Amino acid sequence: MLKAKNNANKMSNFNDILNKTEFSKEDIITLLSATGDDEKLLFAKAKKVKEENVGRKVYYRGLVEFSNVCEKDCYYCGIRKSNKNIDRFNLTDNQIVAAAKFAWESNYGSFVMQSGEISSPAFTARVENILKEIKKITDGKLGITISLGEQTEDTYRRWFNAGAHRYLLRIESSNRELYGKLHPNDNLHNYDNRLECLKTLKKIGYQTGTGVMIALPFQTIEHLADDIIFMRNFDVDMVGMGPYIEHPDTPLYEFREGLIPEIDRFRLALRMIATLRIVMRNINIAAATALQAIDPIGREKAVKVGANIIMPNITPGMYRNSYKLYNNKPCVDEEPQDCVSCLDVRIKLADAEIGYGEWGDSKHFFERTHF
Repeated sequence: MLKAKNNANKMSNFNDILNKTEFSKEDIITLLSATGDDEKLLFAKAKKVKEENVGRKVYYRGLVEFSNVCEKDCYYCGIRKSNKNIDRFNLTDNQIVAAAKFAWESNYGSFVMQSGEISSPAFTARVENILKEIKKITDGKLGITISLGEQTEDTYRRWFNAGAHRYLLRIESSNRELYGKLHPNDNLHNYDNRLECLKTLKKIGYQTGTGVMIALPFQTIEHLADDIIFMRNFDVDMVGMGPYIEHPDTPLYEFREGLIPEIDRFRLALRMIATLRIVMRNINIAAATALQAIDPIGREKAVKVGANIIMPNITPGMYRNSYKLYNNKPCVDEEPQDCVSCLDVRIKLADAEIGYGEWGDSKHFFERTHF
């Protein structure tokens, strides 16, 4: 009898936290640590919060990973500069524009350009010209997100003026010490510079996105709670985050024995998405591809617990296997058109509807910029 009462009190306390509008670090840790019935309550609350604040729609962002050439040497990443066991590629401008046209004709609404990180006048000019061409051939009707790493303010402005209006720059970890364990200690991998870039993107007027990896070596639940607090305090508009999956050609691979099992990383990632949705109710949250690397319907499960953005990969199939940030990347043997009908069915099974032809901009962005 006493046990049943204690369980009832515990559930009541958990519900009390779920129904708050302001969350302490301790509250967030409790949500991220949920198991069993508490986890079900968390997921149900996140679904309700999502539907009340951003609706049931899921917005597509056709993703083209146009180059795996990178100047950075991040310890977790399969396309890091020092990895010699990789075939480097670089799509032509025409191939990138053709991918954008495919996204537009498929009624995706938006397009994402992502690549390894390069900082040079030639790269800046190339991306600027591609953005202008995409805007031209789609009559300005295709939304554009870019994720091209740390750049100068001038570069960010040129790309913004050329037509990009959303930018994703993951902080990877908001904890300075942990960030240092994920990157070489040099000027190319500087925590303060990453932070300044995020501030610059926001100042210019981008819908600004960031994200973290979940269940990294050396990472704790407290770190993840601080990540959510960082996103809240920075007032981000969108987030892309997923479970850490190790890659054999990276320095962090030697710490794989200390990782929690992949299925536990997956569940923790879902709790991160659900908790973030409850804390930041009207931002955009992407269902990361890494979820699908662990669970075949991982992205759809993320949609059920708070995510509202899906990024179908529209990189030409022959290049996909060479853009492997982590192991077991899904859909590497498919062509762009293979995704269309498959995803439609799966999103509907996730009790959501697809916002065809809509940009699906962050409601939070308009709230914070229009007082």
